[in-house]
Amino acid sequence: MRSLDFMELSRRTKAQHTHYDTVMSTEDSNPAATPLPCVDTQGDGRWMSLHNHFVSNSKDKEPDVLFVGDSLVQLLHQFEVWRELFSPLHALNFGVGGDATQHVLWRLSNGELAHISPKVVVLWVGTNNHGHTPEQISSGIMAIVELINNKLPNAHTLVLGLLPRGKMPNPLRERNAQVNKLVQEAVSPHPHASFLNVDPGFVHSDGSISPQDLFDYLHLTPHGYQAVCQKLHTHLKDLLDKMV
Repeated sequence: MRSLDFMELSRRTKAQHTHYDTVMSTEDSNPAATPLPCVDTQGDGRWMSLHNHFVSNSKDKEPDVLFVGDSLVQLLHQFEVWRELFSPLHALNFGVGGDATQHVLWRLSNGELAHISPKVVVLWVGTNNHGHTPEQISSGIMAIVELINNKLPNAHTLVLGLLPRGKMPNPLRERNAQVNKLVQEAVSPHPHASFLNVDPGFVHSDGSISPQDLFDYLHLTPHGYQAVCQKLHTHLKDLLDKMV
């Protein structure tokens, strides 16, 4: 797929809004479930460049596992745990820092799934949906699940629970916990999707989170990734073994 210019971007975005207004009328007032490219506030075009790179890079790849999401997915690729646990599973990483559900919806609607047929798609997104309610975020996540199912009907989508955030209890931590509850309930009856809570217990008895696990109380340290990914790897192996 060629790189998108401004006019093409505008045309596609308008077309997608029309499609979702028509087909997904229950979510037409939900910004978290409406595909939207990330606003290029810094002016360097990095977000769109990454998207185009993913589309181009996928043409000669045959992943069994695709990771999609925000910075927690993107940064995972930089650590040894990726090479140790996920590279042997033929995994591909389509994580973009700062992405919210609407951005992932747009990316997956615009070519990132066009050339690949992974057996499992790992979805980890939602903590960056600032200003959205738990209900909106969970609906946004489920819109991504349905999009993946439509484009990759033979794939299984594994939705990872949002991690707690902030050093001490706070509204965003509570919001993430509520999103997890709603998504787990929504995914439960889905024949091609499941939910996995990957929090190994980052919140201590006094309600605090250690910077040894999340260095800025949001992003994982190498130690934090190890704790999360051991459980994830075991679950992925089980899923893949069942799909052979």
